[in-house]
Amino acid sequence: MLAVVLSMTLVTATVFAESAVTRIKDIAKVQGVRSNQLMGYGLVVGLQGTGDSDKISEMIYSTITMLRSFGVTVNQSTLKSKNVAAVMVTATLPPFIREGDTIDITVSSIGDANSIQGGTLLQTPLRAADGEVYAVAQGAVSTGGFVVGGGGGTAAQKNFPTVGTTPNGAIVERTVEDDLGQQGEISLSLANADFTTSSRIAEAINSAYGNIAQAANPSRIDIRIPLAYRSNVVDFVASIEEMPVKPDNVAKIVFNERTGTIVMGGNVSVDECAITQGGLSIRVTRDMEVSQPDPFSYGTTMRQYNEETEVVEQPSNSIVMPPTTNINDIVGALNAVGATPRDCISILQAMKAAGAIHAVIEII
Repeated sequence: MLAVVLSMTLVTATVFAESAVTRIKDIAKVQGVRSNQLMGYGLVVGLQGTGDSDKISEMIYSTITMLRSFGVTVNQSTLKSKNVAAVMVTATLPPFIREGDTIDITVSSIGDANSIQGGTLLQTPLRAADGEVYAVAQGAVSTGGFVVGGGGGTAAQKNFPTVGTTPNGAIVERTVEDDLGQQGEISLSLANADFTTSSRIAEAINSAYGNIAQAANPSRIDIRIPLAYRSNVVDFVASIEEMPVKPDNVAKIVFNERTGTIVMGGNVSVDECAITQGGLSIRVTRDMEVSQPDPFSYGTTMRQYNEETEVVEQPSNSIVMPPTTNINDIVGALNAVGATPRDCISILQAMKAAGAIHAVIEII
């Protein structure tokens, strides 16, 4: 029976040791194909008394400057509008987007406004890290929340009414130029740097198109575009993304001590070791008794407590694990000694300290 169980275990080990075959598209991306973050400062108007107070000087100065641009002169001391809020506008500029396309924006209050619900964002330039304007935002703000009540009474709030969004609220004014394949080369960037995976991707590409790919480092593969695809780089990249490859990863064990969750990769290996797990239980009980004096003894009734301490030491469970590469053997051995998930975390950490387990341990 033991031989049958061991043979089944070895079969299972082969299954778990095999890495899943995936597409290059799922583990790598073409360098240069990236988004850009945009940010701008603006004003939201049309609020129903829920905007910034006159203590927010940024809103005051911005409102005066905006009105002056339209030829309206305002005295700062008399400007006490609660219908305006100073906001920051953020957006993401996707790759390959063109002038005239629209993108979504997020509007966030930076003053003491209670809500920007129902407001309208005035025209706001959105700049990238280089200081250039790439989009202009404007439109009605949707918060998806509200604040009612207040003024010394009860108040109710839903979600965060000081942050809102405007779908398609910004128009792209400038395109980030891309040079995908213009130099006759492209590069793939791995999501997780690994020497073996990088080499396997280069081999897969070379087996299909000849000697055109080279693994420059664990996270980058340089590819020369064949002459037949120089005028159609999109099809060439699409064909590479669909190629199957077997990625490789470092053996890792991840712990979550808050929830007692343990996740182990299939390539975790263990040397021969012995595991002992036991527990010590101490229980203290306290009983109350009543001492009744004899009749006609002029004694008094007394209460007394009897304390009893009981120590129970559970027998230790020991198991010897042979050298194995099967993750099932690790889990089975820990279950055999009756270890809980948190006991497993301590045992695996001790095995790592003893040098018996070959894996990176990460605690999240």
